[in-house]
Amino acid sequence: MYEEDDYLMLSGIQHFIFCKRQWALIHIENIWEENQATAKGQLIHQKTDNPFIKEKRRNLIISRAIPVSSKRLGLSGILDTVEFYKSKEGIALKGKEGLWLPRIIEYKSGKAKKGNHDKAQLVAEAMCLEEELNIHLDKAYLYYHKTDTRQEVILDDKLRNFVIGEIRLMHEYYDKKILPKASFYRRCQECSINEACRPRLSKRPKSVEKYIYYEKFDEYPLSDKS
Repeated sequence: MYEEDDYLMLSGIQHFIFCKRQWALIHIENIWEENQATAKGQLIHQKTDNPFIKEKRRNLIISRAIPVSSKRLGLSGILDTVEFYKSKEGIALKGKEGLWLPRIIEYKSGKAKKGNHDKAQLVAEAMCLEEELNIHLDKAYLYYHKTDTRQEVILDDKLRNFVIGEIRLMHEYYDKKILPKASFYRRCQECSINEACRPRLSKRPKSVEKYIYYEKFDEYPLSDKS
């Protein structure tokens, strides 16, 4: 269990799995720059992040910008959209008749990607909502704006355990102020903080002993990066 002061940003798990150095620069050093991709993402989230926009149909309630947190994971954040369907497997909602089963929809500006970073964020969101509502969820969805597709993600134990392990590691990095050393990939050129990261020019720790140690673990503390 984590104290509220130790909570990390829920959305950060996506950055952490995609690139741990990117995550450290954003969430530890507070470095952030906008580019075309991030600006587009902000525009797409304008509607879904508005908590005053709600929809209700006969057997469906759509809620947006739902705040959640988890003491077990030490995370807090905002869910894009949650659709509540009438279901015997659901939960009671204040002021609503019957039982309602929640389904999370996380919006992304691009298209489905290789890797688990989008899915990991969705799983972390689901686990936070489960803790808030005392319910177990079996699936959630990623919506990709570029292809106008909704991808179902099964919240199985393998994916959950992977995400829990990464969240624990994320807390360790944050507590120890670890900045992973840079590696250059083709995707680096599209990163909004490429200039701050300078993956081709990043320095190694000055001490030979520290260099050998951190070379082994592919990371070094921020205090040793100068």
